[in-house]
Amino acid sequence: EVQLVESGGGLVQPGESLRLSCAASGFTFSTYDMSWVRQAPGKGLEWVSGINYRAVHTYYADSVKGRFTISRDNAQKTLYLQMNSLKTEDTGVYYCATGVRASSVRSQGTQVTVSS
Repeated sequence: EVQLVESGGGLVQPGESLRLSCAASGFTFSTYDMSWVRQAPGKGLEWVSGINYRAVHTYYADSVKGRFTISRDNAQKTLYLQMNSLKTEDTGVYYCATGVRASSVRSQGTQVTVSS
């Protein structure tokens, strides 16, 4: 059974940073492309970033390009999202998902709130 557990969210001020983690189990993580997806309050899911299974290729939404960095540790079965220069519009629940450009999620997510 695929299990994805996100962590690392919190309340930060604009301009600060957070690092999200996603611990994977129940599948061969190293053979799957992965994504981060977020959902802002009252809005639908928004794809944020993707990485291929070998971490050779990374992809970003225009809204986070240059501020966020996706990475993975296949030995630790963990996906990361380093978020710098956070903005209030980055507020939402962040999910990890399989696929390089995931459009659905199946985990609980971690809350990120950016507010002064």
